[in-house]
Amino acid sequence: MWICPICNREFANTNQVHSCRERNLGDFLQGKSEHTIALFDHFVTEYLQIAPIKVYPTKSMIALGDRINFAYVTQLGKNFIDVVFPFHEIYADNLCFTKIKTVPGTNDHNHYFRMYLKEDVNDEVKGYMKMAHEQSLN
Repeated sequence: MWICPICNREFANTNQVHSCRERNLGDFLQGKSEHTIALFDHFVTEYLQIAPIKVYPTKSMIALGDRINFAYVTQLGKNFIDVVFPFHEIYADNLCFTKIKTVPGTNDHNHYFRMYLKEDVNDEVKGYMKMAHEQSLN
């Protein structure tokens, strides 16, 4: 395990490339509506009930993870947040994902979830949140 001397984040690989100097969480939340910030906070709080996650601002999105990232907030819209869950399988039989796209050259399939209301994080979504975390442990 390697710990970045700048941001103190733990990584599985020594000198792993990451963007600790690029942005902070405040950069992403600045100018966003109270509703959008409340959605983001709710999503993180719900994830914390599943696992001891950490929030990592990157150059273009907010990653959720531990040693390995397993979910990504890709957009903080006016009244929504977009989250991507990368899975090794396609989970087409669901009511929560707006689209699923295979990452070229990999076995990963990005599952896209758009959250408009706190209630959108229902039992189905929580199940996928848990699966994403568990997949990162393997």
